Amino acid sequence: MVERLVAYRRHLRRWLADGKPRIYSHELAGLAQVTSAVVRRDVMTIGYTGSPAKGYAAAGLVDRIGRVLDPPQRPGVALVGLGSLGRAVLKHFARLHPELRFVAAFDVSPEKVGRIIDGCRCHGSADLETVLRADPALVGIIAVPGEAAQDVADRLVRAGVRGILNLAPVRLQTPPTVYVEDVDLAVSLEKVVFFARPETERLEALA
Repeated sequence: MVERLVAYRRHLRRWLADGKPRIYSHELAGLAQVTSAVVRRDVMTIGYTGSPAKGYAAAGLVDRIGRVLDPPQRPGVALVGLGSLGRAVLKHFARLHPELRFVAAFDVSPEKVGRIIDGCRCHGSADLETVLRADPALVGIIAVPGEAAQDVADRLVRAGVRGILNLAPVRLQTPPTVYVEDVDLAVSLEKVVFFARPETERLEALA
């Protein structure tokens, strides 16, 4: 359900930006590509109500979803790796997800250290633990080459991070108390390429 709530909030914000104050379950279902019954059940689960005649107040539903998903204080996020991928992630989240607070970014490049990039100060990777002890992060994002990812994960865990979004193409070993979400863009792209081929061609390749 958490993934659906995240999607609902994203769609509801766009709905509100278009000047629409209310939304029906079937409209939100169409945007999120689920059924109206699933939307109504999820909204009921989080304790929000609407009206069959008027639907849901979109702003109120966004606020209620936020109270379910977001910690009482804006969660601190640390980004490790400010290459092309890392910078794209930072730019995206800084602009579209104000509920998150990037406390620091880290990189090994001397040209980046000390700069403020998309509103976030970049520190040297060697200072990760020191910086995050002073300004803790709940979540870490790893956007470094695969061979460096496990060491970065270990250091983030030692610094108190409780969740990791792993963009490196490796599986991480972490304590059971640390939640890890793996996003392998290369695998996803190859999967898309495979299923974009004509069905006959795919079947011939599998034969």
